[in-house]
Amino acid sequence: MNLIHPIQTARTVVRAADAGDARRLLRYRVENREHLAPWEPLRESSYYTLEHCVQALAEACEAMRLDRAYPFLALDHAGEQVLACFTFANVVRGAFQACHLGYSVAASRQGQGLMHEVLDAALPWAFRQLDMHRVMANYMPRNERSGRLLERLGFEREGYAKRYLQIAGTWEDHVLTAKIRGAD
Repeated sequence: MNLIHPIQTARTVVRAADAGDARRLLRYRVENREHLAPWEPLRESSYYTLEHCVQALAEACEAMRLDRAYPFLALDHAGEQVLACFTFANVVRGAFQACHLGYSVAASRQGQGLMHEVLDAALPWAFRQLDMHRVMANYMPRNERSGRLLERLGFEREGYAKRYLQIAGTWEDHVLTAKIRGAD
């Protein structure tokens, strides 16, 4: 049972992903495969199967239960179509109280301000309900759209990491950013 209450935005319902979302998630993955490929790790063909989506959602529910990650879907108001996904991942408690933010938006919704709308509504939840002090988000320098989004959301550049993550089969540099609770 999901105890995280949905967040309404003007165009979406943002809620934690759950086991019942497998078909919606699969549709999102398949429809956005080419669009997201330059920004994600290489994916095996099994990633684009219902079985993989079922497994990924089961793992997501377990990660939430263990307070390690909080994956969300931004759905249309009818709750049928995934418009965007994001995760507060790598949750660290104690003196750090921080996590990483990763996100993607459907190709059909890119450039419409949807990801800003969704994250602008979700970040306060991370700071209040998860009690995060810091939310970190990193992007490849050539992903200018992502850099502008994070800047608009109040993330500040904190560094530059050479060959930080393997994306589309290549070790890519990343700009390191973070948003600190109460810093806006």
